[in-house]
Parts: sequence; structure tokens; C-alpha cells
Amino acid sequence: MPIDRTVKRRQVLLFQRQPPSNVRSQCLPKALVSAPASEKRVGQHPSITREKTPLLLTPCGLACGPGRGYGKRRHPKKLTPLAYKQFIPNVAEKTLGASGKYEGKISRNSERFKELIPNYNPDIIFKDEENTNADRLMTKRCKDKLNSLAISVMNQWPGVKLRVTEGWDEDGHHFEESLHYEGRAVDITTSDRDKSKYGMLSRLAVEAGFDWVYYESKAHIHCSVKAENSVAAKSGGCFPGTGMVTLEDGMRKRIQDLKVGDRVFAADENGNILVSDFIMFIDHDPSTRRQFIVIETSEPVSKLTLTAAHLVFIGNLSTSLGIKATFASNVKPGDTVLVSEGTHKGLKSVTVTRIYTEEIQGSFAPVTAHGTILVDQVLASCYAVIENHKWAHWAFAPVRLSHKLMTWLFPARDSNVTFQEDGIHWYSNILFHIGSWFLDRDSFHPLGISHLS
Repeated sequence: MPIDRTVKRRQVLLFQRQPPSNVRSQCLPKALVSAPASEKRVGQHPSITREKTPLLLTPCGLACGPGRGYGKRRHPKKLTPLAYKQFIPNVAEKTLGASGKYEGKISRNSERFKELIPNYNPDIIFKDEENTNADRLMTKRCKDKLNSLAISVMNQWPGVKLRVTEGWDEDGHHFEESLHYEGRAVDITTSDRDKSKYGMLSRLAVEAGFDWVYYESKAHIHCSVKAENSVAAKSGGCFPGTGMVTLEDGMRKRIQDLKVGDRVFAADENGNILVSDFIMFIDHDPSTRRQFIVIETSEPVSKLTLTAAHLVFIGNLSTSLGIKATFASNVKPGDTVLVSEGTHKGLKSVTVTRIYTEEIQGSFAPVTAHGTILVDQVLASCYAVIENHKWAHWAFAPVRLSHKLMTWLFPARDSNVTFQEDGIHWYSNILFHIGSWFLDRDSFHPLGISHLS
């Protein structure tokens, strides 16, 4: 007897597309699961019978229940314990890239004592050897990070709590200029004092947002935070408004006066000077005072002023290693930066002779089409916060495309008009939040993420 291959093929396809019974039971209404086949309907339409439901409900069967559905499940990232004597970030505690400078001891009689608030979190055990509750006193930022860490500890090790062995010190038991004297530092362990947990405890403290974490000894972990009113805690990646750029015609102009349509001197990845369109400001803040790093060179004498989280190019064009972008806070005397020898000449590698800090009002972060800019004759990146110039430049590709499109559509638009509002540009904010989902905290400069910590 001949076999109707067409009918058989349809039956096989129908069987293959039909989701497993246990998955169907999770997705279908109860009436459709329990009712006889002849009475099963989808919705109220009488013409849609049981035999047609598998094809209609296949997406439901694939998207719910165990296994892969639509979208990608975000797996928790793997945490790596700190090694003994390791500290994050990898800079000294009282520098701009970590918890910032020491601001003076706080005593019970000082005006700044009101900055300290008690922490009565029941999920934290305070050793309090002095029986004065001094270990419970800390700044609000320190309290917030400590409370966040307490939750992480309980999630990591059920039944174990965070333990604080040292907090605010009013008795002078620590070294000179210790942040314990300001309520900005704590020494911590786990409640079970299991030393094998301390490496992971250090990592959890980093993830909780402490500005500096140090696996200091076999007995405890040291953590500290920035000062509440510290200008370092408000730093991003910018130049002061008084920084000078060179225009296409050779005239010089202050960064704060740049307008969309201006063409400024920049450089390509090989260090060749070129002219690039000014597109926008990532940050435009004429009023806030911030801490800036000043990188000074001699022969020729030049000074580049920028925030710690901003990228600057260092290296030597004449060597095989070439140049690379690094955070301004990483530059040290003896490094070489690239300085322009003139508008029609190339860049010269010049040795950094001095680095110091200044507090200046106003900060601006200009972006050019090439992603670089010559400020006070020194080559710098237009980007900050993440230490990868190429990634940052790629991320701003839509901005460059939009600028080209607007230039093509409106070639005669007034270059003396800028639509930039004060504050961080919305596109930059979106990029940062997206990046924070996919990249570890270690990928960002500590000062670049402090406002979200």
C-alpha cells in the first residue's frame, strides 16, 4: 500500500515542533492542559483547535521554563580573591587615585566630629575593645560601603557576619596621618575569623565600593574611603577651561570657548599632527572646583593640566614600543609625553620633570573627530575613566557619524552656536552605565566611578 509521504512529513514536523509536555504545562493555561483534546481551545475563537496549538505556542515553550529562551541570561561574574599584601587600586592609599589626602585628625571636641555617624547595623560585629563605641563611628560614605559589604559577606558565606576590629581611632594607636583618625578607614575580618576567607573578603570589599582595599596582614583587611567633602571624590576626566588649543589658522583659543564647527590641532595614532573637527563636550562644568594634575616638562617647557582619570599619551615615537594612553594619575617623573614643536612640525617625546596638583574652578572635556587633542601643546586623548583609548574612540562612532551627517545636511550652520548644556553629556552617561554592566570595576579609574559608588 503506497505511503502518502507528504502527510507523513507533516506529521514528523508537527511532532518535532511540539514542545515537551512538562514545558507546555508551565506555559499553557490550566484549562488547556487538563481538558480533553476535543474540547481544547485557544482563546475564544472556535476554529482554532488543539491540533493547531503546537505551532502557535512553540515560542512560549522555548522561552519559559528551564533551558535557553529568548535573551541571554546574565551569569554572575567570577570573583578573584586578592593575594596577601595586594591592594586595589594599585596606588598609594592617600593619592587621588585611591582615598585621597589626609585632612586632619577628628576628636570628640572638634568641629568635624559631626561628620562621624554611628553604625548600629545588626549584621556587623564591632569588636569595640575600648567600650566607647568608637569603632562604630565613621563617615557616611564609609558606613554605606560597610553596610553593602555586610550583605555580600552573608550572601557569600551563610551564617557568617562581617566583623570590624578597628574603626575611628581617638587614642592615637595608628601611624601618623592614618585615615582611622578621620573615621574613613576600617579593619575587618569575618565573624568566624577564618583566615582562608580573607582573600575573598578583600575582593568583596572592592566590589562593595571601598576606594582602597589592602590585604594588609594575616589578621585583618584594611579598607578606606574618600573624604565626604573631598574634591577628589568629585573628579572626572576633564581639562580646566583655561587650557589652550590651537585652531586651524594658528590662532589659540581657550577650551571653554570652543564652539561646534571649530577645527583644532590633534594627532593620529602614529603621532602625525592634523586638524580635527571639535564635535561636543563630554563634560561642561564651568562652576565646580576640582583637583587637577599638572604634568610639567622642560626642554621645551610645557604644562598639561588635567584630571586624574583623563587619558594622556606617553612613550616614544622613535621606539618599537611606540606610544600608549594612560591615566594622568599613572604618569610619573621620568616618563615621556608628546609635545608639539610648532603648528607645522611633528611631535617630540619630552621627559616629565615634575608632577603636582592644583585645585581649579571649571572643567571641560572636548571631543574631536579623531579622539585626540593638543592642549597647551601636549597631546592628550579626548577620553577618560576607562584606560583604553581605542575602545573609547570606537564607542563614540555614532557621535562622529551624527556630526558628519549634520555637517552634510546643514553645511552653512552658524559655528558660533553651541547646544551644549552644563553637566555630563547624556550619551557619555549612557555609555558609562552600559560599560559598568559588562566590565569589571577594575577596568575603570576609581575617580571616574566614584559618583556611582
